[in-house]
Amino acid sequence: MSKVFEMDHPLIQHKLSLIRDKNTGSKEFRELVKEISMLLAYEVTRDLPLEEIEIETPICKTKTKVLSGRKVGIVPILRAGLGMVDGFLNLLPAAKVGHIGLYRDPETLKPVEYYCKLPSDIDERDLIVVDPMLATGGSANAAISFIKERGAKSIRLVCLIGCPEGIKSVQETHPDVDIYIAAIDEKLNDHAYIVPGLGDAGDRLFGTK
Repeated sequence: MSKVFEMDHPLIQHKLSLIRDKNTGSKEFRELVKEISMLLAYEVTRDLPLEEIEIETPICKTKTKVLSGRKVGIVPILRAGLGMVDGFLNLLPAAKVGHIGLYRDPETLKPVEYYCKLPSDIDERDLIVVDPMLATGGSANAAISFIKERGAKSIRLVCLIGCPEGIKSVQETHPDVDIYIAAIDEKLNDHAYIVPGLGDAGDRLFGTK
């Protein structure tokens, strides 16, 4: 079973309160999502491997550590996931970015992929799939499945807010994918919105209704 990491850092929780507020406008909402994403990136990358190198400081030669091993890829689930990308790139500027877009078929209710563009070497990368909300888990499960079909072997899911139903769904469908999340809310309502949540993250990011 995959692990769930709830990031309860005070700065993350403070900024989450601001984006939950219905009076927070799109400009501030986008800035806050970027900031929270950067803080999450710091936590998500805590176990990246290091290797020792020798450098010369202005004083002397010394041994120090740099990142080693596998490369990183960031894959936002369109469209709301786009709001989290810049925060991750601030800390991981060398990461490549893929995109995956899904919609729900109105008759079958199953997710359908309408766009997928990924780095050509995804089998060699640690992929971080980002989406602000983990509600039913349907979009996350489908996106992860589509990415796996293209050869990805190392995947993490990072969300701002989720609920027990969505977390359980992802854990059951993808037990090899760990989940990093800033807050686990109470439940889903009858319209599949997270309660208390923050509404529709995509609409609030981009000023749409």
